[in-house]
Amino acid sequence: MRGMPDDDKVLTGFGRYAGPATLILSSLAGGIKHGYALTKDIEAFAGVRLAPGTLYEALARLDAQGLIEGVESDDRRRPYRLTAAGATVLRAHLEAQRAAAETGLRRLAANPQAADWATS
Repeated sequence: MRGMPDDDKVLTGFGRYAGPATLILSSLAGGIKHGYALTKDIEAFAGVRLAPGTLYEALARLDAQGLIEGVESDDRRRPYRLTAAGATVLRAHLEAQRAAAETGLRRLAANPQAADWATS
């Protein structure tokens, strides 16, 4: 698709929040969650604990860009869900990351010195 590279650039524009944004969008791809549930889910699938300031700054940015949206709630917690635009951006970003990871792994496997680098 022609629009995909531009979709991937949306997360690149997040600067230091691109990593947290990817984790949050990936978590919300599994369903609606509030902040604490996002933190626990991200910790479970990625082994990363987002600090509250990082989490809520990234949530605000993602919401402002229309990649996530708040959901009505009966309690004080504010749940979020992934929007269609958010799903498109996440897919493009993850596909780009997969391509980069596959290239790096392929190059490491083809380079006999790579084994020496890993142990030095």
